[in-house]
Amino acid sequence: MKNSIVLALGLIAGACLPASAQNQPLPQISVSGSAEVKVVPDEVQISVGIETRDENLDEARRQHDLHMAEALAFLKKSGVPDKYVQTDFISIEPQFDRLISYVKPVTYVVRKSIEVKLTNVTSMEPVLTGLLNSGVNYIHNVNFRTTELRRYRDEARAMAIKAAKEKAVAMTGGLGVKCGKPCNINANEYGGWWNYSSGSNWGGRNQLNSYQNAVQNFNGSAEAAGETLAVGQISVSATVNVSFLIE
Repeated sequence: MKNSIVLALGLIAGACLPASAQNQPLPQISVSGSAEVKVVPDEVQISVGIETRDENLDEARRQHDLHMAEALAFLKKSGVPDKYVQTDFISIEPQFDRLISYVKPVTYVVRKSIEVKLTNVTSMEPVLTGLLNSGVNYIHNVNFRTTELRRYRDEARAMAIKAAKEKAVAMTGGLGVKCGKPCNINANEYGGWWNYSSGSNWGGRNQLNSYQNAVQNFNGSAEAAGETLAVGQISVSATVNVSFLIE
């Protein structure tokens, strides 16, 4: 009987404790770990564009179709598989001179983009040279990538987790306590490509002139163009945030 009374008093005392005392979180340490893996890219994605202008719509379209056919023929001749070539953006835009008329266009602009994937990175410059000489007058984007992105992200994440655990062990050891089990973790992965973008997809005449100058600078043999390309490496990175219990 006496034991029952003691037990009942203990239960009542526990129920009367403040909620904050009952739900007090366990001591933890939160750290982050980062890692980076350097990778040589093995493919490149190129986005280029053709733009023609004429006061006559049919003539603007004729010129555009001529340049487009020439560019596609060059890609086929260069050995780029058809599955790696895609027309991506098409527009026909009438332009008006506001000082003359808002109804009758003074010129028509025809634009189309071509997306090209190259599995031989060193062929990028010769291909761009040929495209610029085949009527392409805009380079929208050049994107170096790796086809083994998943593998390198897994590698970077594993390295980041190891770095976070080593940091937590060192910090708790310095405080005279022990690092316990992880109780919370999140990860962020990024990278795997190196991107060059010209900015606006369809810039002004200054941009057009810069690419016309590029054609002149690129002129020469494919071997000479290839020698100017330094592929380098792209970065695949991961960061993890981990909370460990303190024992």
